[in-house]
Amino acid sequence: EQLVVSGGGLVQPGGSLRLSCAASGFTFSTYAMKWYRQAPGKGRDLVATISSTGSSTNYADSVKGRFTISRDNAKRTVYLQMNSLELEDTAVYYCARSSWGGLGGGVSDWGQGTQVTVSS
Repeated sequence: EQLVVSGGGLVQPGGSLRLSCAASGFTFSTYAMKWYRQAPGKGRDLVATISSTGSSTNYADSVKGRFTISRDNAKRTVYLQMNSLELEDTAVYYCARSSWGGLGGGVSDWGQGTQVTVSS
């Protein structure tokens, strides 16, 4: 099983980035997927979750209205579109496979992190 994350980088406040997470080694369409982030010196926090079919999503309050999680089951890929980025969004972002298809599961596997730095 593998989750390969791409798309991080340096962006100015107010800018946008899109993260991608390409999955292999498991039945992607069966599981919900999650994005987490970990800022320097802090714990790893859940950012967004999408159900296995993509019909349901939820977000941390801090990113609601700015971030959008989506998935393409044919491409076995989950995305995180991040708009109106703020300095506080600076973190390492991780993709994760949920333990089931709905929104409330735990994490069964982690991808590698990608650094997102918001700075002027």
